[in-house]
Amino acid sequence: MTMNQNARTSLLAGTGLLALAVLIGAFGAHGLKAMVTPEKLVTFETGVRYHFYHAFGLVLLGLYQLHSTAKLKVAHYAFIAGILLFSFNCYFYAVSDVKVFAMIVPVGGILFVVGWMNFFWKILKN
Repeated sequence: MTMNQNARTSLLAGTGLLALAVLIGAFGAHGLKAMVTPEKLVTFETGVRYHFYHAFGLVLLGLYQLHSTAKLKVAHYAFIAGILLFSFNCYFYAVSDVKVFAMIVPVGGILFVVGWMNFFWKILKN
């Protein structure tokens, strides 16, 4: 059985981003503690947590698309962009203390909501 391209893309993106989340989380747990304040470490860990949630979300999208005709491109790209804008800006802010990174984080959060609402809508319609 061949996998449909949308499912494959979401599964590859999700699993790749999960591996990256593990590496970034390990860096935060082992390498960053001595370099940043406890408050910044909390920010970093929040980025890692949401990175994991939405990489798992991509895997869910892929699994759903394996058994459905739904194409979840909006949710797919919203989760990826959300990880970049939310999680990565949490990481950058925690290590740099540059406020502009913290100001971009809510945009990523909105993209996470857009992705989940798109997924919800596709499930409802299917």
